[in-house]
Amino acid sequence: MPYEPNDTLSRHFQSNGIDLTRVEEQLNQVAPNSPNLELYRDMMLTVLRMAQDDRNRWNAKIVLQTLRELENAFRVLDQFKGRRKVTVFGSARTPIEHPLYAQARALGTALAHSNLMVITGGGGGIMAAAHEGAGLEHSLGFNITLPFEQRANSTVSGTHNLLSFHFFFTRKLFFVKEADALVLCPGGFGTLDEALEVLTLIQTGKSPLVPVILLDAPGGSFWQSALDFIRNQLEAHHYILPHDLKLIRLVYNADEAVEEIKRFYSNFHSSRWLKKQFVIRMKHPLNEGAMEQLQKDFADLCLSGYFYQGACGEQEHDEPQLSHLTRLSFAFTARDQGRLRELVDFINRTENWSKAKEPTPERVREQIKAT
Repeated sequence: MPYEPNDTLSRHFQSNGIDLTRVEEQLNQVAPNSPNLELYRDMMLTVLRMAQDDRNRWNAKIVLQTLRELENAFRVLDQFKGRRKVTVFGSARTPIEHPLYAQARALGTALAHSNLMVITGGGGGIMAAAHEGAGLEHSLGFNITLPFEQRANSTVSGTHNLLSFHFFFTRKLFFVKEADALVLCPGGFGTLDEALEVLTLIQTGKSPLVPVILLDAPGGSFWQSALDFIRNQLEAHHYILPHDLKLIRLVYNADEAVEEIKRFYSNFHSSRWLKKQFVIRMKHPLNEGAMEQLQKDFADLCLSGYFYQGACGEQEHDEPQLSHLTRLSFAFTARDQGRLRELVDFINRTENWSKAKEPTPERVREQIKAT
């Protein structure tokens, strides 16, 4: 979505006789021709407004620490841009001799073999096991500064693959922002907190749809008990939508978890909003029969109109590296993310893929008329 400058801030300073010309000049010197100048300008104006109010030192320190953590994380993670990443959650207290430790290590190995990076909290237990299996080249640690327990594991400690955070909320942001999939192993309050927050973000559309996998040891009941509670209490009392549980997959071995991730991205690549249209990027176009079925079976996802399949449009000029992918666009209700997951599963079925490279506009119109 195009960014709209905060003109209210500009008017505020101008009405107080403050000349903002130097702010504009300094930005142009630091980042000439940057398409993000308006964003940086409003950031600086926001800080100036806060300084003008000067209400509380603690507030200022929170903003400063947050900005520093964000800027440092953006800079460090830029070197891993373009690589698919999987965030693995689980208890820091899982002992090395526990079956779950061996399973998490196997998960890390399997993810690395599929060229997927493993993100963890960088600590011990499940986190150490996943990094041990993946190796440093495929590992990222997002550690938290605590007075006890949380120290970086031996795989990422002292390396450029480790980021340390002061605030939990900035750390959580990057757990989700960088993740192309999430695997949750059994754990304590922290793991349950992360599981529910991830599901809430995806359920409400505040985070892109990605695979969320619950991994337990064979015969384990940790996640099954949690799912039973969700079904018997949340779903039964209509606190969640009927399809919300489609956002979660329960598996009992590392290979199943990795296969679930690979299946999710077999055709689906990514998604974005373009004004009021939701766009799914696909590696393979859908065949005519699949498009006809799509129009009928998933009509409830559309506020109006139909599903349209075609090539990259002019509005997506900001991501030229994805221009070769086929687009499936529609006016998404943005209400039922579980149903959206069912749509992704549908487009990932190989029998629904077309052998043609790109659908023509005429063929798209014919598909719509047929429905």
